Amino acid sequence: MDRAGEKLRRVRERLKLTYRDVAKASQEIAKRRGSPEFVVTLSRLADIENGSRAPSVFRIYTLCAIYRLDLHEVLRWYGVPVEEMTAEGLRIGLDETHAIQFTPNGRAAVPQPVEAEIDPDKTTFLSQLIRQWGKVPLSFLNATDHREYRYGLVGLEDWSMHPILRPGSLVLIDQGRRKIARSGWTSELDRPIYFLEHRGGFICSWCTLDEGRLLVQPHPACEKAPSAFRYPDEIDVIGQVVGVAMFLEPKKRRHARPSATPAESPGQPDKAASRRPALPEE
Repeated sequence: MDRAGEKLRRVRERLKLTYRDVAKASQEIAKRRGSPEFVVTLSRLADIENGSRAPSVFRIYTLCAIYRLDLHEVLRWYGVPVEEMTAEGLRIGLDETHAIQFTPNGRAAVPQPVEAEIDPDKTTFLSQLIRQWGKVPLSFLNATDHREYRYGLVGLEDWSMHPILRPGSLVLIDQGRRKIARSGWTSELDRPIYFLEHRGGFICSWCTLDEGRLLVQPHPACEKAPSAFRYPDEIDVIGQVVGVAMFLEPKKRRHARPSATPAESPGQPDKAASRRPALPEE
């Protein structure tokens, strides 16, 4: 924190601002924002620059506005790596399927060495290229306008679309495709999967719309019954799943179902007994 305070002090001195100049400007910001939390008093500014006190998020906002600093950069000075937040979130496994609310930190120009150009027609080891490029935002994985897309995570306990979507899968959702398709696929692999939100949470599944009722249809392999919702009163379509990244080896294994032994029908002979050798007659 000492280094962060020193950096803020150097910026203030470079701008030739006194403590009173900063305090006065902070009062104007607090008035516009309608909250005294944005005020940076003389004593508080001294504590911040000396490193004895860390500023609140409100005061960081105020100082960034007065000093013309990037908010994310100042947070990094205090040991808060904002660019790592998405990766941190993805490392935390949640059992429930959910949408990802992280906002990409803008676009990034990614250099492409001549010897490492990407051919979309060929399989590419992307991790090796990313190590050459350095850190890139998650939005780079989306080759088009990221404003139309959102991300979702299939819960670690959500087996509703297995084996097409494994639990823990990261899905790319096209918000521009919210209309439920009635036909146009030739196999279950081609059938559109939708990301849905209802009062109880999120669902990633096939679905059918019929006269104001949206029928959510899990994969038959999960042995889960379909569920019906009044549409759009009880459920909302966030968009269609258009991309997926998933582990081939799931982090959590599903409990194996015991194989059921069919019961013998009444009146049927005992097959095991028929295979036993006959005892000699006395």
